Amino acid sequence: MMMLTKEYLQNVLNGFAMDIVDELKAFVATAQSGSFTAAADQLGVSNRLTSKYVAELESRLGVRLLQRTTRRVGLTPAGEDLLARAPALLDDLDDLLAEVAEGSQGFSGTIRISAPVTFGEYYVGAMLGRFAQRNPDLTLDLRLNDRYVDLATDGIDLAFRMGSTDMLSLKTRKLGTFQSVVVASPDYVARHGAPVSPEDLSRHNCIVDTNRRSPRRWVFRRDGDEIAINVQGKVLVNSARAAAGLAIDGLGIANAPRLAVHDALASGALVELMEGCKGESGPVSAVYLEGRTLPRKVRALIDFAVEDIRSAGIL
Repeated sequence: MMMLTKEYLQNVLNGFAMDIVDELKAFVATAQSGSFTAAADQLGVSNRLTSKYVAELESRLGVRLLQRTTRRVGLTPAGEDLLARAPALLDDLDDLLAEVAEGSQGFSGTIRISAPVTFGEYYVGAMLGRFAQRNPDLTLDLRLNDRYVDLATDGIDLAFRMGSTDMLSLKTRKLGTFQSVVVASPDYVARHGAPVSPEDLSRHNCIVDTNRRSPRRWVFRRDGDEIAINVQGKVLVNSARAAAGLAIDGLGIANAPRLAVHDALASGALVELMEGCKGESGPVSAVYLEGRTLPRKVRALIDFAVEDIRSAGIL
């Protein structure tokens, strides 16, 4: 019986199907990015070759997939139908080659990942580095953005998110729970005193993180009751990590996820305030699109993140 090795499958693909694989990859990259130039950069080929692959795919199928304009390309109805299925098909093909490969030392291909800026800089980047050491043939494309990106539109395989999501198109795997803490520098406390209760915050300069859903409304739990306080502050910033840095500089009180101030608390650059009150909390999750087969390499990354974040002890 013939052994179904990776080399055998690759030879088969080279013999009669590699063209359509390249064509599909060019189409998906162009459709997701909205331009041949961006798709070419993503694929590492020329703009002309990307356009040629898409044209050959349209000729092969006998239908127009993209509407070209001078600035951007858009999808035709046929193109929308193909884009809904082609990424999963390409992932399944990558999975098949990886799964049957004998003596494989790791995964290959690309995983496109999205994460919030602070969480990405503080944890996700380093975690991906550890995962990459085990899988040297894998390309990891990390994109940091504090907005909730559209996974399908932006071609994202996996997103790390802080907080709940109610999008039915997404599946989630919980990694842990974040907890917000109120912090200030020892110098600030020496000059202005430390708030004992949430109500005391009205008399302090609070550093407002505009990335929060309600930036000036800080919510706490005390003895099982929820307390919401409207805070005032002259410094606004759209980053929890930057808010922590400003607090270290003594400019005010910050309300940030513990992971963003973990090192500063450990070093004494910041001190935790109102320890009898719990700040806002929520899930930290890995999310991916519903209704498609999850590639093995993405599933492996999620499993790795679950164990890694537990050992890191940051949540």
